Amino acid sequence: MFRPEAPADHMEQSSPRLDVLPPQTVSIRMKDGVRLDADIYRPARGGPYPVLLQRQAYGRRIACTICYAHPAWYASKGYVVVVQDIRGRGTSEGAFSAGENEASDGAETIAWAAALEGSTGDVGMYGFSYQGYNQLLAALEAGPALKALAPAMAPWHARETWAYENGAFRLAGALGWATQIAAETARHRGDAEAYAELLTESRALNVRGAVQTRPAYMEKHRALSHYHRWLVTPADDPYWARISPAAHAEKIAAANLPMLFVGGWYDTHLRSTWEAFHELQRRGNENLHLTIGPWLHFPWERKVGGQDFGPNAALNMDDVHIGFFDRFLKRKASDKSAKIRLFDMGEKQWRTFGALPQASLRLFLSSSGRAAIDPTDGRLVLQQAASGIDHMVNDPWRPAPSVGCAFGSPPGPVDRSSVDTRGDVITFTTAALDRKITLAGAVSASLLLTADAPSFDVGCVLSRVATNGQVIPLCDGYRSVRDREAGQAVQIPMRATCVTLLPGESLRLSISAASFPAYPVNPGTGADPARSLSVDARVVTLSIHLGGEHASALTVTLVE
Repeated sequence: MFRPEAPADHMEQSSPRLDVLPPQTVSIRMKDGVRLDADIYRPARGGPYPVLLQRQAYGRRIACTICYAHPAWYASKGYVVVVQDIRGRGTSEGAFSAGENEASDGAETIAWAAALEGSTGDVGMYGFSYQGYNQLLAALEAGPALKALAPAMAPWHARETWAYENGAFRLAGALGWATQIAAETARHRGDAEAYAELLTESRALNVRGAVQTRPAYMEKHRALSHYHRWLVTPADDPYWARISPAAHAEKIAAANLPMLFVGGWYDTHLRSTWEAFHELQRRGNENLHLTIGPWLHFPWERKVGGQDFGPNAALNMDDVHIGFFDRFLKRKASDKSAKIRLFDMGEKQWRTFGALPQASLRLFLSSSGRAAIDPTDGRLVLQQAASGIDHMVNDPWRPAPSVGCAFGSPPGPVDRSSVDTRGDVITFTTAALDRKITLAGAVSASLLLTADAPSFDVGCVLSRVATNGQVIPLCDGYRSVRDREAGQAVQIPMRATCVTLLPGESLRLSISAASFPAYPVNPGTGADPARSLSVDARVVTLSIHLGGEHASALTVTLVE
């Protein structure tokens, strides 16, 4: 009755599948005596095989299966797969402390895995988020057995691209993750009451207390996570360098390890992925590969935030990983594929590059002075306009909300047209395009701002205005400003993007002085927003200076 379907291209396997034995649970003692537990998945016959290692912060049986195939599938492709509970997680002993033990524990585990029965002695690591982060730290102390890494959506600089952004504390993201970490610590300690309370709070984070960053439940359970340490540790404290791969970029690059970086245009760690790739490449690592899709942190699917990016977006990342590891752990011939693969969210297809695009286009901000109250008044233009000024008022009672991009509620490419009509969001839009253009790469804004307060925040969102009126965010950036010299422009680095805009569509820059609850509301008093009382917050008026000698402008990367 039905004709058999040919397998889709993205389902084709790179090599025959092997039978796999049930997982074997084993333990290893670290040099300080702490026991770490792991599951080992092995092909049922043949060998020896290279080892794929994943060091898990959330329980080894999860094994990143929200994004990757099960470890047994990877073993079926001819690998010994080891999934280990890191220190203080799962059933492993010890106390978890974010980033503190990953270099030494990772190096010891790699050496142990290389010596496993049936191993070729070559080890690769894979995994996303924290499981990508600990790969980069393990590379600092690993010996010659480590041959390749595949860090996906992983932190790079613990403070600057994880806990904070340009001086602004990432409230919702940091609190959400810390709540999960605290709950897992409670589970590890057998504290059922604390776990239940933290699980309940995680379902609807309360950030509206006397101090937005200090909800009562986190104060009560402050000993269970790193959260308060991240709140109070100064930027120049050695702690941040100790847990940041970025602080050791020269050493990581010198190893010249093959690395497959995976990111998403709406991922919370996109800035980390982009900066890590750029910095290691700049320092001479010649074996780097980068793939960025139109994805959130997870899942990596074609439908994101109500947008369908088509079948090409559903890239089979498991086969991509196997191809990468086959090349560098099994010495199979190179497929000669491009080192940089970026998904174009307009044309819904992949673009390949030999290097990160560098060409840029500068667009100047212009208005008649009513851009905050009238979304059609503010313009992005190629030629610098006459001097002018526009204003927007930030009321802490009703701060501009976080919508779209990586940190919004909801996140992703969701229509933000209703947000752009708010009087505390000022917008600047290009004329409708008369031809197709493609942006691929870094985005930034330079704004000459003055305020009637000692401190303020400024957030920027770049969006695509579709012909049907939808405003689809592409990327964003945020900065907390204090102790600024008069007349000095505020630089807001934004996340990168890749999109083709069609004739009739426009680009829009939306600017606000808040993005809550992604970031705490700046009180305008000069006090640290992460520590100030909500009751002390004041109404702040921001003035954007347009045209003239120091014109406010948006810079995008335009490619042909």
